[in-house]
Amino acid sequence: MSYYTPQGGLPPQTALLTDRAVVKPAYTFIPKGVLRDIVTSSLPGFTDTRSWILARPVAGSATTFAQLIVEIAPGGGADRPEPESGVEGVVFVTAGTLTLTLEGERHALDPGGYAFLAPGAAWSLANEGGVPATFHWIRKAYEPVEGVPAPTSFFARDQDVEPRAMPDTDGAWATTRFVDPDDLSHDMHVNIVTFQPGGSIPFAETHVMEHGLYVLQGKAVYRLNDDWVECEAGDYMLLRAFCPQACYAGGPEPFRYLLYKDVNRQIRLT
Repeated sequence: MSYYTPQGGLPPQTALLTDRAVVKPAYTFIPKGVLRDIVTSSLPGFTDTRSWILARPVAGSATTFAQLIVEIAPGGGADRPEPESGVEGVVFVTAGTLTLTLEGERHALDPGGYAFLAPGAAWSLANEGGVPATFHWIRKAYEPVEGVPAPTSFFARDQDVEPRAMPDTDGAWATTRFVDPDDLSHDMHVNIVTFQPGGSIPFAETHVMEHGLYVLQGKAVYRLNDDWVECEAGDYMLLRAFCPQACYAGGPEPFRYLLYKDVNRQIRLT
């Protein structure tokens, strides 16, 4: 598996300012070239750590989640990463080795390692290796439902989960699902979507779920509302509810992205 990981740094003073970043009411497109040192954030409670915040609740845009790329230097980490008791999270490692201790039990996560962290779970992070450990961290306020049990924490690996082909696609479009879609305990899914070169979403998806899409590998042309946008490994797309979307995957390698969406809840009106 291949996972693009930002390295930071700054372009030379001779570089042109032209870039592909776009912010519109229906979507935001953050190309990999803007993930530089100058736009990193420090996180309270973390040591030897920097982060790129890709998504946060913003009026007029996506409002259900936050997404960060976090890089922890050797020896760094956090004893209590999540400061809010009602927030669930997913950690997905793209580089290095991350030690995640959950309820006193240590887990080593290499690239492709995945952890779902239930709301209220006691967990910590540390980089005990010799190179930076980088991961995506997706956070959402959990919405409990009477009569439905809260989800429990679990670990998985991208390499160990068989992608499920979408109907009528002959495997050109598949999804690596870490959670059963019919399990109402979960109100968010963080999956990996894979298109083989030439594969496509053959219609404009227009639906209530918000999306965060981080391109892990490959390239494609993605339809965002009424625009066709070229994207490649390292780019990020934030879609508000009902933003039309489709894509054509280019070659020569598979096009893969980490996908967030909010699911399995009634619409709140009061």
